[in-house]
Amino acid sequence: MSKTKIKFIPYGRQVIDESDIKAVVKVLRSDWLTQGPAVRQFEESLAKYCNAEYAVAVSNGTAALHLAYLAAGLKAGDEVITTPNTFAATTNMLLAIGAKPVFCDIRLDNYNIDESKIETLITPKTKAIVPVHFGGHPCNMDKILSLAKRHNLLVIEDACHALGASYKNKKIGGIGDMSVFSFHPVKSITTGEGGAILTNSQDFYKKLLHLRTHGITKDADGFNVMTALGYNYRITDIQTALGISQLKKLGKFVKARQQVFNSYKTELASVKEISTPSISKNTVSANHLFVIRTKDPVKRNPLANFLKQNDIGVNFHYPMVYSHPYYRENGYQNVTLKNADLYHNSCITLPLYATLKIPEIKYICKKIKKFFTQNNP
Repeated sequence: MSKTKIKFIPYGRQVIDESDIKAVVKVLRSDWLTQGPAVRQFEESLAKYCNAEYAVAVSNGTAALHLAYLAAGLKAGDEVITTPNTFAATTNMLLAIGAKPVFCDIRLDNYNIDESKIETLITPKTKAIVPVHFGGHPCNMDKILSLAKRHNLLVIEDACHALGASYKNKKIGGIGDMSVFSFHPVKSITTGEGGAILTNSQDFYKKLLHLRTHGITKDADGFNVMTALGYNYRITDIQTALGISQLKKLGKFVKARQQVFNSYKTELASVKEISTPSISKNTVSANHLFVIRTKDPVKRNPLANFLKQNDIGVNFHYPMVYSHPYYRENGYQNVTLKNADLYHNSCITLPLYATLKIPEIKYICKKIKKFFTQNNP
């Protein structure tokens, strides 16, 4: 494969087949395009897959986070402990409701929140813990749930990377008080844009439904009345028809991603200049991302540039949230966390998706090896 120029390899991509296309076309030919039967069917299928009582599908993962925080009753002045190793939306939506994100350091084996460091951050203002299952790798939920119970805190899982993952034989999605998913094209399944909140609480479920549609409900006379400040976070039948079709193939997608993950681990085992992620015992990862770290942070950017020059679409997941200029300028200018900062300066995301081929993986790994051969003294 390396003898001929290859096509650009993106870091992630969707897998769409004819059955997906037919499902969407069927809706386009129906009487329902927006809030119709496909939305409800998708929600029921998603809840059943994750062994959760309820699912509320929404327009995107950020909307899902926002609604989950609102339904939880979080408000101005509340503190929420979470990880800095996440997409900014996780904490942006906390800022949007006036709550304060409190960043906990991360583990360097799977890049998740370090559950052993959460308790020291709990104060009388702490109302919730938001663990992020980074890269699809489940956090240590037993420890997190135990802490939450002891301190009377809610657990809202940011599971946007983790549909298809499980923790001790329990599907991610039915473990915490609420779990949030994203269906962006690079995720386990896609609806184009889209998201969902899953919960076992009927109270949260009713609040989520209410807030999703402008805070409007029907009164005793059948009139629409607004009883809360809600939003238009609805998803469409067009999108959820695709989601229903995709969900049927989720097991196949996760298995394929696992094979890619394992192939990387095998191919890169001899490269001493990098660290690769590991999966915790008693968990099944959704394998959303494969992130390596250069042991010498100085070599991170040159390696990334070298791979890009060879048509390999590497990425960075993530700059630590507190490192973003907006956060630095708004109360987080002095935040520093040992492991998070080390990770921030050394991480590179390699391509990972269900249709990534073995020859492509070998090509990527060959280029990584070539870089270090050329750049070691």
